[in-house]
Amino acid sequence: MAMALLVAIGAMWLSVAILFLGKGEPKGTGAITAVVGAVTVVGSILQAAVFKDNFVAGLLFAHGIFYCSVAYALLAGLEDLRSTGNVALYTALVSIIYMILFFTGGPVLEGGKMLVVKSNYLAFACAGYAVLTLMVWLNAYGKFPTNILAWSLIVWVVFGLWVPAFYMMTAGAFPF
Repeated sequence: MAMALLVAIGAMWLSVAILFLGKGEPKGTGAITAVVGAVTVVGSILQAAVFKDNFVAGLLFAHGIFYCSVAYALLAGLEDLRSTGNVALYTALVSIIYMILFFTGGPVLEGGKMLVVKSNYLAFACAGYAVLTLMVWLNAYGKFPTNILAWSLIVWVVFGLWVPAFYMMTAGAFPF
């Protein structure tokens, strides 16, 4: 489920990036972002309820809420994006926590069981998500250039979404 969500999230990231590069329009991009936000929130609930993976569900849920806030900002035509930037900051902090847990593998439970399996690639991806959402936060406060954010989103569609999703779906493992 999570890998399919990564592919869907790419539709939002790429659309927002292209909008930031001056192509497209806010309300159409906001609609795409709203659909992806809703799919991500619902997908996170399914990830927890059906696939019994509360850990990944939490990361997806935080990002889904952020996508919904971006959708609202675009659809409503907000000029002051600091409130959306604040949600981006929250999402960045959540991604940093996930990055640390993926690097370390989390605590070992009774019987040697680990709820969080160490994954260098997912830690790398979460680092990228943290950097991107920090860029969004800074951009919302006028402290980071929009065109660099746009190109960063495009690069991370490939390395932070497509590579892990398609590699996992076809090879059954992450690249590293």
